[in-house]
Amino acid sequence: MEKRRLGKTDIEVTSVCLGTMTWGEQNTEDEAHTQLDYAIDRGINFIDAAEMYPVPGRAETQGRTERYIGNWIEARKKRDQYILATKISGRSQMTWTRDGGEMTRHTPAQIDEAVEKSLKRLKTDYIDLYQLHWPDRLIPGFGFHSYEDYAVDDMVSFEDILGALHRHVEKGNIRHIGLSNESSWATMNFLQLAKANGWPRLVSNQCAYNLVTRRFDYERAEIAMREGVGLLAYSPLAMGLLTGKYDDGAAPKGSRKNLFPIFLRRYDLAHEAVLDCNKSAKSLGLTPVQFALKFVESRQFVTTNIIGATSLEQLTENVDAHDITWTDEMEKEAHRIHQTYRSPVA
Repeated sequence: MEKRRLGKTDIEVTSVCLGTMTWGEQNTEDEAHTQLDYAIDRGINFIDAAEMYPVPGRAETQGRTERYIGNWIEARKKRDQYILATKISGRSQMTWTRDGGEMTRHTPAQIDEAVEKSLKRLKTDYIDLYQLHWPDRLIPGFGFHSYEDYAVDDMVSFEDILGALHRHVEKGNIRHIGLSNESSWATMNFLQLAKANGWPRLVSNQCAYNLVTRRFDYERAEIAMREGVGLLAYSPLAMGLLTGKYDDGAAPKGSRKNLFPIFLRRYDLAHEAVLDCNKSAKSLGLTPVQFALKFVESRQFVTTNIIGATSLEQLTENVDAHDITWTDEMEKEAHRIHQTYRSPVA
């Protein structure tokens, strides 16, 4: 299993990360623990969670994923053998997440509450990577294609946010800080504040990235390379579309498209591109999963590829897919697809 440097830290994480957002909704606790054991046995040392998981976010299940992981940590007692990441929710109406029933924001008080709750659920003394799940600013963070301005005075300042996170780093609650679904502008502002105040630097930006979702290439990739804020790529299989299982238009029972079709709406404009990707994989002698996952891992600016699965069989296939060698022929085909469709998904 290849290891890559996390930002400009001395931490090395595997180029494959275990995603957990289905645990507590589509997966039981036993299944979650089995996946964790399997991932560790395969050499994966990076686990990613979030306070809002599992998805879809609901009051009845919020925090369940972290609790599953916490019970596993308590039982296995090997905390120093892996890197644990989690996330605080951005601006949202998930009022059940906070004790006061407030809209979730990135105020210092809410950051304090969220960090302490995650530590308790995870049954750990520290979180290796703590990420801002999506912005506090009033902008669409998922799948938007055009920019609309917002009231700047209706945002928690970057200084307040980073200052609050810095205090948790000083206390030892957090080792490193990352972003998620964040823009180049905000990333650079956080980096400038860190430098000016002697605060912790950002080490990562977790964003959607796959063969048909390549907006990260356009500007954030350069920041990732030059500033050491690498991409933690989520949805590398485009929510299952790049596995080929939806090519005939059907939604298999128990699949995400069957259970939560709203999640796939951001891919409505990508149907032809997806079919082309899956057909191209087969012409290269690959499975669609191999082509999609190895493409993401092969990008220079990617720190890790976050894979998720609802069965051990899927997880095994996803891990095995990274064992192939990325060739010039594969690169040319991925480039042709991008030239043809650009990035139909944001």
